[in-house]
Amino acid sequence: MNCLIVAATPIEITPFLEYFRNPEKKIPEKLSIDILISGIGLTATVYSLMKQLLIKRPDVIIQAGVGGSFQAALTPGTVLAIKQDTIADQSVIELQKLKTLFDLNLVPFDQFPYSKGWLVNNSAILKKTRLKKVNGVSVNEITTSKQKVKFYKETFNPAVESMEGAALHYVCLMEQIPFLQLRSISNYIAERNKKNWNLKDSIINLNKELIELLQKL
Repeated sequence: MNCLIVAATPIEITPFLEYFRNPEKKIPEKLSIDILISGIGLTATVYSLMKQLLIKRPDVIIQAGVGGSFQAALTPGTVLAIKQDTIADQSVIELQKLKTLFDLNLVPFDQFPYSKGWLVNNSAILKKTRLKKVNGVSVNEITTSKQKVKFYKETFNPAVESMEGAALHYVCLMEQIPFLQLRSISNYIAERNKKNWNLKDSIINLNKELIELLQKL
């Protein structure tokens, strides 16, 4: 089985890279692992993934990264599996309400690869993790506005925000490749005081879950 590990930046999977390069650490023999640093954002992720698929088509793709939490119960350091994702800011605000491309009838709600406006992961690999399965949203602009937080919560009821997740879901659904998006909470959405962020623990926990998952494949 060939598994492609994708991260936006090297720092997000540094502990895994150290584990992977250590000859004393064991990766299951049946696994052949490739690593892709996609770059930050939806556009960079789509481009990098498609370039990689032209070189080698994996059996499964796992994206590992940090993200912001919309929910107070999801504290920094919590690791989650994203069941479904969508692009939150591919939308417009009219009459104090957020309207998506689907609401505007520009795209049918169920036009593949979307299902009711969501990019849904039904891959068997999702069932192999004990992590909580949640909704994610992806954005081009990191959310700092309390008004946007309100709109996103009302429209999507998301747990996590990232800048790459929907790109993974879109490409893998279109290409019919099993996939999983892992997100570790580093901060609360709209919290710009980075003293309150916990990037260190979020990365440690993320990589621990990634390594455990690979042992189960």
